[in-house]
Amino acid sequence: MLEPHTRSVEILLVEDNPDDIDLTIEAFKESSSESHLHVVEDGVQALEFLRRRGPHRQAPRPDLILLDLNLPRKSGHEVLKEIKADPDLRQIPVVVLTTSAAETDVLRSYELAANCYITKPVDLDAFFSVVRLVDHFWRDIATLPP
Repeated sequence: MLEPHTRSVEILLVEDNPDDIDLTIEAFKESSSESHLHVVEDGVQALEFLRRRGPHRQAPRPDLILLDLNLPRKSGHEVLKEIKADPDLRQIPVVVLTTSAAETDVLRSYELAANCYITKPVDLDAFFSVVRLVDHFWRDIATLPP
């Protein structure tokens, strides 16, 4: 059995759907006490959080970003493009977690250097399972940038 990493993992969830936010928070609570989930609800807030601007001046640097594509003010693809173009942010792994299964969204996300693309399951148990797997993989198996 793998030994879990000893440090906590800071995760930024970029999601505008209140129900999906609540479900993701609940899934992380059930999955891990080692992950700290921070939530912003649009693409502009995501970049402010990552760049520690405005109300996010004290925000921790996330170890992982969970990014929805369908966001107000700035789309997930636009946010992903800016993250991966920024030398201070591009090392942060980005997992696209979205309802879209469209091939164009998948291809575009990987072209913009997403680390992973996951279509949100509509079944509640499957959704919780996916979130637990994402948490386990990025917290206990993958080596995250320092």
